[in-house]
Amino acid sequence: MIDDMPFLRISQITLTDTLDIMVIAYFVFKILIWIKETRAWSLLKGVIIIVLVSVLSNLFGLNTVFWIITNAFNVGLIAIIVLFQPELRKALEQLGNGKFVSFLGLKVFSNFGNDEEKSLKISNRSVLEIAKAVKTMAKDRTGALILIEKDVALGDHEQTGIPIDAVVTSQLIINIFEDKTPLHDGAVIIRNNRISAATCILPLTQKSLARELGTRHRAAVGASEVSDAYILVVSEESGSISLAKGGELKRDLTEKQVIDAITEKNFNPKKRNKALWKKGRDVDEKNT
Repeated sequence: MIDDMPFLRISQITLTDTLDIMVIAYFVFKILIWIKETRAWSLLKGVIIIVLVSVLSNLFGLNTVFWIITNAFNVGLIAIIVLFQPELRKALEQLGNGKFVSFLGLKVFSNFGNDEEKSLKISNRSVLEIAKAVKTMAKDRTGALILIEKDVALGDHEQTGIPIDAVVTSQLIINIFEDKTPLHDGAVIIRNNRISAATCILPLTQKSLARELGTRHRAAVGASEVSDAYILVVSEESGSISLAKGGELKRDLTEKQVIDAITEKNFNPKKRNKALWKKGRDVDEKNT
């Protein structure tokens, strides 16, 4: 009897079908998570309401309302792309910087033509100079914003500032952020043990932060959402040191915690040996 009614047959689910379902489910889940973390969450709720009104107007024969909603929806799709261009760009950047891209080996293309630049790591000497500078500025309540570039290039942010190209020293960093100096407003970018630019403008995050956090902290989190840089913030009001990484903000850090975070390991400056300092000087001298 079932053979006479083919629509009742249950198709065999193959491994390809299972994989297809899992991929779709994963992307739907990621899209929902992204929507919830941005202003698009309010938009989604508004779209759901419009769809419900459209269904009800069609059900109860409200032809004029149904016609208006149907035609407005076509124009609305273009408007959504225009209004939410920053969020869409951020989503694509996060996709390109994600672990899945690293798994596929596509990050190799981002380093193409810059092998020497990408292979250099920040030296222990530069880390100590940065940590010393932020500690001093925190004590003096001097506001500061410092980006330490990793794999994702910060060229877009660097172009908004003033080129410097100087060796990283605590005295220079402190002098840059000294109040009423020409370069104190904005962010400093450090690349390959060099201060590459100052007064750089960063994008502000759309996340909800604590009310006592100002523009510097919002800019730090915003820049960390679109790059893998370590971003240090010194609060002018409280004198606290914060670090933004991957869209998250760690607050009230000590000098040692700053060093540990940047070096991604336990590093005690009081127990540094001559080999570490020599290695740091060698890298800095090579870039001079």
